[in-house]
Amino acid sequence: MGGLTALSPRFVEFVPKTLEPGVLYISIEFATTAHLCACGCGEKVVLPLHPTDWRLTYDGKAITMRPSVGNWGFPCRSHYLITRNRIEWAGDWDEEQIALGRSRDQTRRENYFSYEKRDLRVKPEAAPSANGKVSKRNGLLSRILKALGIDG
Repeated sequence: MGGLTALSPRFVEFVPKTLEPGVLYISIEFATTAHLCACGCGEKVVLPLHPTDWRLTYDGKAITMRPSVGNWGFPCRSHYLITRNRIEWAGDWDEEQIALGRSRDQTRRENYFSYEKRDLRVKPEAAPSANGKVSKRNGLLSRILKALGIDG
């Protein structure tokens, strides 16, 4: 597929209404990026930055974004990677590949958010201390307090 060979990063607070071709707008404040489709069709591509969506790496000069950009809802169906500001064209996916990719994305989101919802706090164990009182402290904190002579 033809089109652009590179995108120039431009850090902004707000993504402008009118986008320039060849510019990747990056709003850290709103955790999003936007650019015109690299194929040249003129469609606006918005990529949210989040562990379940796209990740952006900036080394002071160049941007890399992962995963790939698959514009399956656009007539162009363009598919590319952004690596060190360069556009790396990837092949078109058939409907089965798109469905599998979307399923993987959904599973990744579900796993991420189910992990976030877990209560990861250490549950205190009720254990008698040397003075016979039941201690609600557990683990390292309990050992530190005991070493300092603060029991219970």
